[in-house]
Amino acid sequence: MKIAIIGTGYVGLVTGTCFAESGNDVRCVDIDQEKIDGLQRGIIPIYEPGLSELVLKNAAAGRLHFTTDLARAVGDAELVYLAVGTPPADDGSADLTALWAVVDQVALHLSQDAMVVIKSTVPVGTNDETFRRLQALTGRECPVVSNPEFLKEGAAIQDFTFPDRVVVGVRSRQEADVMRELYQPFLRTDKPFLSMSPVSAELTKYVANALLSTKISFINEMANICEQVEGDINDVRRGIGHDQRIGFAFLFPGVGYGGSCFPKDVRALACMARDLGLEPRIMEAVDQVNNHQKHVLKDKIEKAFAGRLEGKTVAVWGLAFKPRTDDIREAPALTLLDRLVELGATVRVHDPEATSNVRAIYGDRLVYCQSEVETLDNADCLAINTEWSEYRNPDFADMKLRMATPLIFDGRNLFDPEQMRQLGFRYVSIGRPPAEPVSDAPAVRS
Repeated sequence: MKIAIIGTGYVGLVTGTCFAESGNDVRCVDIDQEKIDGLQRGIIPIYEPGLSELVLKNAAAGRLHFTTDLARAVGDAELVYLAVGTPPADDGSADLTALWAVVDQVALHLSQDAMVVIKSTVPVGTNDETFRRLQALTGRECPVVSNPEFLKEGAAIQDFTFPDRVVVGVRSRQEADVMRELYQPFLRTDKPFLSMSPVSAELTKYVANALLSTKISFINEMANICEQVEGDINDVRRGIGHDQRIGFAFLFPGVGYGGSCFPKDVRALACMARDLGLEPRIMEAVDQVNNHQKHVLKDKIEKAFAGRLEGKTVAVWGLAFKPRTDDIREAPALTLLDRLVELGATVRVHDPEATSNVRAIYGDRLVYCQSEVETLDNADCLAINTEWSEYRNPDFADMKLRMATPLIFDGRNLFDPEQMRQLGFRYVSIGRPPAEPVSDAPAVRS
């Protein structure tokens, strides 16, 4: 099929590349000339494992193209995917300004038989409004399908090519058949193709992210209770996770969720409910718990130093909101960095992929290190924000020698408290009692 993808952000670029990989002729469109120039030279604007290789492969094969020429890309396309950003407005609702601008432009160039597919995350009613707009602008009924994405940053290629399910919101059997044919290469393991109304498809995306966010906020609130009564949230998590009605997914305590999806989608769903005259008590609570959780690590550090961090050196491991991405949007690490800088600490940071994005915000207010161990030199403590694989098995003896004080604040519960106690570290994690070093542990330099 000939496919036009409007928008080369995270979703658009992954979608277009994976469709090209399955043999389609794909043209990705963006108004950012610099980004398009870079993509044409093989420069990928985001970090996503496996994406760069697929872009280069399919561009070389002539199946994947990048352009700013919307008219040319749309003119002969059978499917026109809308994958533009829908950022949160001040009230938490989705800002559809960019989407409507694209719809108005696309209408000028759509071929008679083209189908428009909305991939962007949009509130209920957007498909219907797009249908009405296109009808008014073209004088005919243009098929408009909703096709929400369920991609995890860091595993997007895997998620797209081996989906749990494919959801499409359609008005006719013919539209469903076209979409089923498009996705057939990715459904060979009998994963479900779910055809429903556009409204239900729009809601499915929000409800999925809202439920996953709820599980994260729930386990974080339970972790805070565990700390107060000296329980161990990891034991509790195992105790409930084996219940088949609950499961283990997303029941990992930490410093809160971030990124481009969960925060804005929870708020957008709450905003939709309020617009309908409903009270979104659960969604508001989920958002409040998450915002509170982002402060937990900094509160623990402030308490340990009695609020006096001026002149102290704090090492920070992990800046992205999750591993295997360079995305720092609403990352919990930013809450910690803001406070440490405000209190006058010297902050030495490391992240395998997100450092340049953080540097663009903080400039020379932070010390940027090439490796995680470099951050530890003369550090009064270490704070862990992101569970990158390279942080899970460090050389603890070397860490202890490098640090001024063997004190770790672990926002992702990477290490075993008893092991850390035996190694002579004071170890503070989430939802577990702090581990104090044994009295005969090797001394550290002062």
